[in-house]
Amino acid sequence: MSKLKNIPVVPKKLLIPFIAATSIFALWGFANDLTNPMVAAFKKVMVLSNKEAYNVQFAFYFGYGVMAIPAALFIRKFSYKSGILLGLALYAIGAVLFYPAALEGSYTYFLISLFVITCGLGFLETTSNPLILSMGDPSTATQRLNLAQSFNPIGSLTGMMVAKFVVLDRILSADYDDSSEIVALGTEKAAEIKAHDLDIISTPYIAVGIFVAVVFFIIWKTKIPSMTMGENLSIKESVNRIFKSKTYLAGVIAQMFYVGAQIMCWTAIFQLVEYINESSIKANQIDGTFWNIAAMVLFVSTRFIGTALMKKINPAKMLTIFAIAGAILCLGVMTTTGITSLVCLVLVSVFMSIMFPTIYGLALKDMGEEVKLASSGLIMAIVGGAFLPKIQASIMDFGDTVNDKEVFGDVVTGGMTEIHFSFILPMICLVFVAIYGLYAYRVTKN
Repeated sequence: MSKLKNIPVVPKKLLIPFIAATSIFALWGFANDLTNPMVAAFKKVMVLSNKEAYNVQFAFYFGYGVMAIPAALFIRKFSYKSGILLGLALYAIGAVLFYPAALEGSYTYFLISLFVITCGLGFLETTSNPLILSMGDPSTATQRLNLAQSFNPIGSLTGMMVAKFVVLDRILSADYDDSSEIVALGTEKAAEIKAHDLDIISTPYIAVGIFVAVVFFIIWKTKIPSMTMGENLSIKESVNRIFKSKTYLAGVIAQMFYVGAQIMCWTAIFQLVEYINESSIKANQIDGTFWNIAAMVLFVSTRFIGTALMKKINPAKMLTIFAIAGAILCLGVMTTTGITSLVCLVLVSVFMSIMFPTIYGLALKDMGEEVKLASSGLIMAIVGGAFLPKIQASIMDFGDTVNDKEVFGDVVTGGMTEIHFSFILPMICLVFVAIYGLYAYRVTKN
């Protein structure tokens, strides 16, 4: 243990490249958490069911599944820096495409724009994560990735603030209880409100697209060394070695379930708040963005704390404990009501904080140069954020697709509302993460 304490997490000679690579983590955090509240925004502006609105998440996270392997093959042939630059270019293009999407007023065009953005993010994550792992001693790789990933929520918090103050607080559709009130204003006025709101939604994406273009030129001029983690092998040899790892394949599945749980918990904050507000007779309504930001503050704070604790606690053991606690809190969301269920949901973020980088580091342990290709499977696993939230949305819409207040029936849910019962999905996901953590602890502790 003392030996591990004397090994620097980041060697001094790699500090500047490490900072440059770490700055990219904030950029995709911004995109992720600017987009989560857009589910609620599009639902209101475009008059959509939960299932239709959750296509925002499907389009956004599906890009990871499509682009992860091409990204890995690209950086294998060229370099980490080339992968970062191509990712930034796709990110900027997708964001700027929000301008014609707003002009057309087409939901489909917005979804295509989000898909292009995440094709870029697929490149960035496939490149940046293994690059960070390679920047130092293998024994501190998981801790180093947790440190770099700690800056991701800073971008996330910024995205949430922009979503709140630039979008959700300014869309005119939010001033009306339902679409029938807008329709009653007349076709011309309704079209005017929709056009206004779509312009508001597109503005932060266009702005970040321009900013990412600037970052592209900064990274272009920054010297990032060609890091390696072992010998060069053919793709076939790499694949064979990858699947010999005891922690890899299960790690990919665990990552898919974790990302699905994360997106379900964070996006559904807005759905739960909407339900609580509709059910309450109080004049003061709860602000979903406030609770979303609270969840992210807890998330980022605990990640820094968790990174420090990994000097004393085995990462796999910590993953197991945190996943069990998160699953218990999801059960709390299901079995309580009102503010209590909302508090349980927000507290899940405390225990999700270390999961992504820890699963990533455990799955790629002792992978060597194969990490370039193996990392694509873990990034592809982010596609769990596309499919699992859609299933949760279908549960929410099972009864009344407008008010989401109907129940499945006492036999299935014991009288729970659909919104509460839907948290059985993230609970199951986190149970699987706990099982993976326990398994990884047993096979890696020696």
